Amino acid sequence: MVDFPIQDILRHLLLAMRWTIVLSLIAFAGGGLVGAALLVARIARPRLGGWLVGGYVQLFQGTPLLMQLFLAYFGLGLFGIKVSAWVAAGLALTLYSSAFLTEIWRGCINAVPRGQWEASASLALSLSEQLRWVIGPQALRIAVPPTVGFMVQVIKGTALASVIGFIELTRTGSMIANATFRPFLVYSLVALMYFALCWPLSAWSRRLERNLNVAR
Repeated sequence: MVDFPIQDILRHLLLAMRWTIVLSLIAFAGGGLVGAALLVARIARPRLGGWLVGGYVQLFQGTPLLMQLFLAYFGLGLFGIKVSAWVAAGLALTLYSSAFLTEIWRGCINAVPRGQWEASASLALSLSEQLRWVIGPQALRIAVPPTVGFMVQVIKGTALASVIGFIELTRTGSMIANATFRPFLVYSLVALMYFALCWPLSAWSRRLERNLNVAR
């Protein structure tokens, strides 16, 4: 048993929390870019693209994130591709996020009245021009609250990266708890730190949703 002062435990957990934040930002930014590309492919004219993206979304939404992390870390090794825990966690969380963001944003686009599509099409606008000038700005207002809310799920999902050896908040808490034999204290602090990260985003998401409903 190691006698860690509470301030040392807090310091180590805070240092680890920064990697949770960095991984969350990587997953959300990467997932957003991939999700936007998949969204365009899904609503484009060729049906094949929509079917392929639909299959991709169902695959990543229908399988546990834990399994996706294992496959990204151990599965690539079967093909001779060695990846670090950083790369595997970032890749798995990016693909996971992209699948959900694609569906969130598709639902927001579908929420735009059909008449807006018809009106923009009557102006001979291409699909990209319709999305940029007419549909996109309207869908963006609808998409902000659920997108911010999903970021909370991404932050909590980073905890699963500990199973492949990624040293983030949960992994660090586990190591400290094993060294100090003070699991209740350590995991309580870990839970409070996740709450400190997630609660402001949840509150912001609810506020945005209320403002959107008032605007309507």
